[in-house]
Parts: sequence; structure tokens; C-alpha cells
Amino acid sequence: MKPSALLGADGPFARKVPGFVPRDQQGEMADLIAEVLESGEKLVCEAGTGTGKTFAYLVPLLESGLKTIVSTATKTLQDQLFHRDLPVVLEALASFADVALLKGRANYVCRYRLARAAGDPQLDTRAAAQLAAIDAWVARSESGDIGEAPGIPEDSPVWPFATSTPENCLGQACNDYERCFVVRARRQAVAADLVVVNHHLLFADLALREEGFGELLPTAQAIVLDESHQLPDIASNFFGHALSSRQLRDLARDTRTAQEREAPDMPALREAVMNLEVAARALAASLGPAVGRYDEAQLRRAPAVVPALTGLGSALAALNEQLELAAERGAELESCAKRAVDVAVRLAIYRGDDESWVRWGEVTSRGYVLHVTPLSIAEHFQARTAHYAAAWIFTSATLSVGGSFAHFERQLGLAGVREALWESPFDYARQALLYLPKLGCEPNSPNYADAVSGLVERVTALSGGRTFVLFTSYRALESCAERLASSLEFPVLVQGAAPRATLLREFTHLGNAVLLGTSTFWEGVDVRGEALSCVIIDKLPFAPPDDPITSARVKALQQEGGNAFNEYQVPQAVITLKQGAGRLIRDVTDRGVLVLCDPRLTTRGYGKVFLRSLPAMPVTSDLAAVAAFFDAALTAS
Repeated sequence: MKPSALLGADGPFARKVPGFVPRDQQGEMADLIAEVLESGEKLVCEAGTGTGKTFAYLVPLLESGLKTIVSTATKTLQDQLFHRDLPVVLEALASFADVALLKGRANYVCRYRLARAAGDPQLDTRAAAQLAAIDAWVARSESGDIGEAPGIPEDSPVWPFATSTPENCLGQACNDYERCFVVRARRQAVAADLVVVNHHLLFADLALREEGFGELLPTAQAIVLDESHQLPDIASNFFGHALSSRQLRDLARDTRTAQEREAPDMPALREAVMNLEVAARALAASLGPAVGRYDEAQLRRAPAVVPALTGLGSALAALNEQLELAAERGAELESCAKRAVDVAVRLAIYRGDDESWVRWGEVTSRGYVLHVTPLSIAEHFQARTAHYAAAWIFTSATLSVGGSFAHFERQLGLAGVREALWESPFDYARQALLYLPKLGCEPNSPNYADAVSGLVERVTALSGGRTFVLFTSYRALESCAERLASSLEFPVLVQGAAPRATLLREFTHLGNAVLLGTSTFWEGVDVRGEALSCVIIDKLPFAPPDDPITSARVKALQQEGGNAFNEYQVPQAVITLKQGAGRLIRDVTDRGVLVLCDPRLTTRGYGKVFLRSLPAMPVTSDLAAVAAFFDAALTAS
């Protein structure tokens, strides 16, 4: 039976899944994927919001019997797919396929490091109590997945003491290797018919050949990459190199502990550790306290940076010399020796001069990261994926720009692929209204933030709150938040005041709130119903021109004779805008107004590309039409 029939009005999903509604787009997508699985081709496809693309690829995958990897953008989406969507499909198909969930090693408790952390003098009372709670939970846990640990958030600072990294894992030399949660999860993944991973794990394996599942990828016959619009950014991170102050700090701490346990008679090693700590702090001081992302030229303008980098290189060389002598004294020192070599290599790459890489630094409130990012990821991606003889399916609700996949395919070096685009099955002509206000000033005007704030006040008065206001920068958010906190009659929720999940629960519960957010709220947020009836976007989401990676790629395109603005900056911004706009209509019963404040949509030629890339819906510049829309929605409800 064709997948479209299974997903049709007479299929098992219509009979067994409450609320299931057949959609032509979903059936067509499922049938095409079945063809691609049989032919072993590559497919790039966009399925608009509401298509039900998860079922559209899971059904043909499970019916095909192929060994499959499904990768999605985040751990949250990964858990949702595995725990919510996949069981429904398995039950509807009466499938007995063996499925597995695999995450990166930092998501699993390390028994060895957990035991080793007990009694660590660096831990305060609260951290020690959390470790004790983790230890009690681990005794009864089957998975060791830190997301399942009760009462301890995944971002707790105690987790690094209870989990491992590729650098500090002892591998088969560990006494707990056979009981290791990571090893157990990988073995289950290797044996499974379908494995759910996330892009970070997939690319770590492609780039480093360690972090994920070296035995799994070569056996895969089908690889589905959902939320594929995130692949270029994630690939840029994993195909590059990074050296952080945390890596240096952890290396120094672990080497000191290993020296005290396995080589207490080597004071020279202890002295080398101290010198590394001094050098790492000197680099932090040379970079200064200003938080931000800086290209290499900007960093080197600070006179102390180059000497600090030289000093760090010397300290690492001395530490490597001592660890080479000490490595045979124990498994921990051997592990530290390998890590020190890796860190020294990362620093050498950063200090190199290969012009196919972008060198830049990131200074945060917690430390610094030195990055080396490829100018283009296309060759790297193709080199690492070409030898996997599998059907590759790239899908998302936001891959095309003005109906074309050229930008996405160019970034990943894809050629000769099949393409398909399905519009959302939602009736945007009836369910939505696009409001393009006339603010009277350009985004670079000093009055623009006030103009946006005033507009938010007017629109939310009509919508009864129930609004997301999405900003392109924290500065704009803070400016608007300060004014709206005292002027709006509705509850105002601001990103950063609480965890994202908490803010979303409160927003939905209140039913009349206004939530102000930046990038983390532009995608991966699914609020259905009347609680979210309006989305306001302050500006077209162009990447800051001084961003080190954007700046370098723009310069490279210009040197090649290309039009960097039209070929790179506009397409990137279009995809981001589509993600933000996609927060509005999440269900067939939703109704709402999308407000795009940026006047460049109508005053610049490239504005047409943005508008063509959005779902077709009525457009107005009249606030009275917005009021009428909300009045009609209120009457209908």
C-alpha cells in the first residue's frame, strides 16, 4: 500500500489516531520520499507548517524496512519525535520495528566521574547535595539520560562533574565501561532499525569520528535531516575548531587531580599546570571584559593579545612535555596527555594563516572561545557525506527563498538532487492578515525603537494582548521592554526573566500576555489557540554586518565577483523571517495577524523577495483593517 493510502481517509491513521485529518500535501510528500528511498537519491523538500512532515517521512521509512537515521535540530525536538510522534506511527502501522534514541555523551551520566566527584572540595553544599541526588537516581535509571533526572535542571552547573566529554572519557580503560550509559545507548542504536539523533550529534560524528556512532552511519540506508535549515550553521561549528577558556580550565583541573593521584612525585607537572592556568588568565585579561564576537583583526588590536597567545602556546608546550613523561603512570594522566595535545593543536590552527578559514573570538561573561570556522562548508560537507551510500532527505518548513532552493543547496554543495515544495494546508487567506504599518522612519533612525514600541501598544490594544513581539537584537528588546512594562495593560513577559519553557507555559496560561523575545523564540515554539493571535517582528532579520563570519563570507563572495547581498545576506534573512512568521498559525483553527514593522519591505526592491517567500495572505497598511480582523475573530469564537 502506498504511504499516501496509509495516511488517507481510509487508512489506519484515520481509524486509530484521534483528531487525525488527511492532508494531500502529507500524502504527496510521503509517496515522494518512498520513491527516493527506493532509488537511493537525495531529496530537498519544504513542507509548510501544518503539512505533518514528521508522519510524512516516518511512514515510508518504517514501511521500507531500511536501516534509518532521523536527525532533528534540538534535543527537545528529538525527545518529542521519539516519545510522542514515533509511538503513534508505530501503533498505527502495527510495526514491530526496533527504534532507539541516541544523544551526545554529555547527556548521559558518567558513573566514573560521578563517583570521582564525591567529596570534591570545589563543590559547595548545594552542588554536593545535587550530586548525591543524582547518585541515588542513577541507581534506578535505565538510560542515565540527564533530562530524566528529577529536580535537577539540564543547565545545572553540577552536571560537568557527573558527565564526560570526548576529552576526559577514559574509554575502554574505564572500570565502568561495560555499565556505561553512553556505551549502552550506542549499542542499542547500532542494533535498531530506526535511530533518532540530533544534528549536533550527527555532525560531531561526521566531523570528529568520535562523538556519536562510528559503527552506525556506515550501515544507514536512509538518512533524514529534519529542520534542515539549521544545518549550515551547525556544520560551520563542527567542521571548524574551537578553543575555550573552559577547556583550558578543565584540562588544568583534571591534570592536577590526576597528578595528585597517579604521580604525586612529579612537582614539575604540577608547576606546568599552574603555568597553564596563569597563561589562560592572561589571555582572558588581554581580551578585555567587553562581551561580543570579534574578528581576528579586532582582537589583535589589543596590544596584549599576541603576547598572551604566545605565552599560552609556551605553557601548553611545557605541559605536553611533562604529560608525555607522566602518561604511563595511569589512565587519567594518559587521558590528560591526549587532551593537552589536542588543545595545543587547536591553538596552533587558530594561530595559522590559511585564508580558507575565518578566525574570530567570542568573549562572554563566563570566559572566551577562539574559533576557526570554514569560509564555505560545501566541500567539507560533501567530503564527509559522499561515501555514505544512503538516501538523503533534507526537509524543513523553511528551506526555499522565493520558491528556490538554490541558496540552501549552494551552502551544502548539493547538486543533482530532487526538489519538492508543498505549501501549508492552512487557509492563510482566511486565517491570517499581514499588516505592514507605515512607521514614518527607517530602522537606522534613532526614533525607530520608539516607533515600534508605540505600534506594539496600538496593536496589542486591538488584539487583547495575546502577542509575540520578536526582536532582532537584545538592545531593541530591552528598549521596548522598558517602555511597555509600564504602558501596557496586559502582562508583559520578557526573555531572560525565566527559562523559555516557563515563559511559554505562563504565556499560554495567562491567555492575554505579551511576550518579548529574540532569536530563541523565532523557531521551535508551538503555541496553538487564541493565546497567540498576533506576531510582531521589529526588523528584517539581517545578520549584523560586523559579525565575523558574515563579514568574511560577504568579502569572499565579493572577491569572487558575486553579489553578496542578494546571494547570501537576503536569503539568510528570508529563511529566518519565515521561521519567525511561522509562529503565528499553528493549527487549522488558529487566526492571527502578522505585523512586519520594517518599511524596507515596500521601499526596497529586495522586499519583494521576502513577501514572495511568505504564505499568501491578505495584506494591509490600515490599522482599521487589523481592528476589523480581530473583531471578526472575536465574533467567530
